[in-house]
Amino acid sequence: MELFYYMVFGGLAAVVAALELSKNNKDRINTSSAFNSFKNNYLLVYSLMMAGDWLQGPYVYYLYTTYGYGKGEIGQLFIAGFGSSMLFGTIVGSLADKQGRKRASVTYCITYILSCITKHSPHYKVLMLGRILGGIATSLLFSAFESWLVAEHFKRGFEQQWLSLTFSKAIFLGNGLVAILAGLFGNFLVDSLNLGPVSPFDAAAIFLAIGMAIILSSWTENYGDSSENKDLLTQFKGAAVAIASDEKIALLGAIQSLFEGSMYTFVFLWTPALSPNDEDIPHGFIFATFMLASMLGSSIAARLLARNSVKVESYMQIVFVVSSAALLLPILTSLLVAPSKVKGGGISFPGSLQLLGFCIFEACVGIFWPSIMKMRSQYIPEEARSTIMNFFRIPLNIFVCIVLYNVNAFPITVMFGMCSIFLFVASILQRRLSAIGDRPKAADWTMLKDKNAEPDELDDA
Repeated sequence: MELFYYMVFGGLAAVVAALELSKNNKDRINTSSAFNSFKNNYLLVYSLMMAGDWLQGPYVYYLYTTYGYGKGEIGQLFIAGFGSSMLFGTIVGSLADKQGRKRASVTYCITYILSCITKHSPHYKVLMLGRILGGIATSLLFSAFESWLVAEHFKRGFEQQWLSLTFSKAIFLGNGLVAILAGLFGNFLVDSLNLGPVSPFDAAAIFLAIGMAIILSSWTENYGDSSENKDLLTQFKGAAVAIASDEKIALLGAIQSLFEGSMYTFVFLWTPALSPNDEDIPHGFIFATFMLASMLGSSIAARLLARNSVKVESYMQIVFVVSSAALLLPILTSLLVAPSKVKGGGISFPGSLQLLGFCIFEACVGIFWPSIMKMRSQYIPEEARSTIMNFFRIPLNIFVCIVLYNVNAFPITVMFGMCSIFLFVASILQRRLSAIGDRPKAADWTMLKDKNAEPDELDDA
């Protein structure tokens, strides 16, 4: 492997270590022992949940190819996963608010374990079922756990600023360190122990089972809307009214969809961007480098969120502009540097520049996650938190399905240009959110829900 990769990885590791070791009192939040115990329990569970997710990622496509499926059939399986998340995500989110977030978190574990089990079968219908289960699990992963955390945090009387500490640590560990370790562990199982491409899924199921046991033994239940009316449609209507009547919630949803849509598109694009002529690149090591860059971003976010003088709505405008510029690099290099026609070999000079730009983008991703979690905790009403969060994922999943279906229809530079535009639009919307962030809410959840229920009561009459 070329020295360049080690230099980038080593440089990022040194910066992350320096940031973590150089924290002073201004960068730290003074908390209580009760909160630290609560935070550590959540971080342990969240890290186990993310380990179960990260272990699977690098081997899904490869496993399908070993079963003899082609690119088109594999693409349909991936579309089924995102489509499932889109169709069932809002339903399971609403059920999490109504039936309990702890119960929803346990459901995530069971659903994802069942999805892992289906990977043992080479039959297409069984694998399709596994993708559908995986899509449902993904919706729960990105809504139920955060909703439980926010509700439990305030139920126990902890200060709001302390929530930022949990968010930043969760991303640093779950989306950074755990991702790197999961990649190395998966590689050890498949390549070193020769246990086959299904072994990471078995390991993921074990981690999920351990996490489920901790949830069952140490978490208490909390709910969203505590009214006796458990009608799912009413919950949907109330969430939709909340989004439509509060510009801040609508802006937040649009910002999240634009950024995450660009992020998931980047996942599909970075490999062909770095190896347009089939250059030999170390995919696993590059993935670990990206995760290290994400850890750098979460470490920066932890410092920013610890300071009361810094508004998350303000610095996120800069983050979106920087991420937009980072994804412009493939277009700029294609215009300014003559493309090589030599097949194979090591990474090219334009590829090296793009890799550095992609690391900047991943650092922005690391800042984005705890920051968007912080804003969601401020603006989304507690009573329908999971429902609204999964509403936000509907346009995201539609966009990703369209990209997957047409991934070969457009040049890669066009796709990066589209992502860059989306991120720039996100910065504009973030500027608007910053301007209106201090305004009082249009109405509280109870008023919106009662207002929404009036037409139904008249119809019944």
